[in-house]
Amino acid sequence: MIVKNKRTNLLEQNQYKYSLQDVDEPNLYREIYTYTEIPKIAFNHRRVPFAMPEEIWITDTTFRDGQQSRAPYTSDQIVDMYKMLHRLGGPKGIIRQSEFFVYTKKDRDAVEKCMELGYEFPEVTTWIRAKKEDFELARSMGIRETGILVSCSDYHIFKKLGLSRKEALDHYLGVVKSAFSAGIRPRCHLEDITRADFYGFVVPFVNELNELAHEANIPVKIRMCDTMGYGVSYPGAALPRSVPGIVYGLHHYADVSSDMLEWHGHNDFYHGVTNATNAWLYGASGVNCSLLGIGERTGNIPLEAMVIEYAQLRGSFDGMDPSVITELAEYFKNELNYRIPPMTPFVGDNFNVTRAGIHADGLMKDAEIYNIFDTETILGRPAEVAISNTSGLAGIAYWINKHYRLPEGKQVTKKDPLVVRVKEAIDKLYADGRTTLLSDEELFDIIDSEAPSAGGEEA
Repeated sequence: MIVKNKRTNLLEQNQYKYSLQDVDEPNLYREIYTYTEIPKIAFNHRRVPFAMPEEIWITDTTFRDGQQSRAPYTSDQIVDMYKMLHRLGGPKGIIRQSEFFVYTKKDRDAVEKCMELGYEFPEVTTWIRAKKEDFELARSMGIRETGILVSCSDYHIFKKLGLSRKEALDHYLGVVKSAFSAGIRPRCHLEDITRADFYGFVVPFVNELNELAHEANIPVKIRMCDTMGYGVSYPGAALPRSVPGIVYGLHHYADVSSDMLEWHGHNDFYHGVTNATNAWLYGASGVNCSLLGIGERTGNIPLEAMVIEYAQLRGSFDGMDPSVITELAEYFKNELNYRIPPMTPFVGDNFNVTRAGIHADGLMKDAEIYNIFDTETILGRPAEVAISNTSGLAGIAYWINKHYRLPEGKQVTKKDPLVVRVKEAIDKLYADGRTTLLSDEELFDIIDSEAPSAGGEEA
């Protein structure tokens, strides 16, 4: 049939509806996933067009997937972070939803406390087992949307569940009907989609879901789960690993609208952020993330990264408050005793810190030379220098000006006598065998000793 695409305003031909291929043997894509070798990236040179939705947003899984790889958060900690997510997402709700477990009393207490806050965004959603009692529990708590697991690769269908494709499809459709009976919007987590037979199972299954949704007049959200981080965004890459191909195929051949498409990726091959961005570019409205990327194995897509990515793509934060990213980082360090790797973008201690003296010299002349953006205005994190024997006079001068908050006209330069004396004192420490960076406290002590009348008079 020929239909008019409302986005492109072009007539498009779609004469084929994919049917379930109920195979006897699982398709494990052994040419790609040999297991004894690194997975291969195959290309078929088929390219699909960009289809950025009018609206894009972020959803959060900090309290679900993010809790599966660390000690559980307390109810109060969850509420604290949920409040910060609300402020970070801004009045337009760019952080659209947050996903919770409901299995324990602690989880349920957190859900109830967050819902009592009355925020429109992030909407509280859940993830439950495919059991009738879990649907009833979600409904009793006033939950409107819940995630359910519908594993879609033959690795899971044949090897984990011990089912045929037809049996798996029938089981999943029964679970979705249970959600409809409970009056809950189902969010179907298509686990392991980057190892699934896309046109032999995924598209036919989603087509069946859409028919059920139409009959029930309840929308079904499709979460594309790159469970093992195999997805790639390279133009012309072949399925099942192609992120553009997956998003385009569900949009075009399964008629899933952008607002019902959500990407959930992992970072096993360092593709997490890039894949999520490309999911947006090729037609998915939602990307599912966790704070600091904490999650299974190598983690999820870092939520703070996608806040910055959103601003790069849209040219605006659209009301989001990025300074909350720094508050969240401090909360993880001070309240949760979580060690953030220092080189982590936007939240690590060293993300906008330079050690090289030549870089510090550039920072003194204009911070824009070596700082990625105005981190002080946007994140509440001024550019810094770390002081060691390689920082040079410029690095020491920059550190003094920043930490003593010296105004224009009173700032020291690398030729200042105090700066020279401080460098001589630091050089002596390293000549005597020191190998580590100097702490702020040590630097204050050195400066006090070199300019005792001022904290310093010269400074």
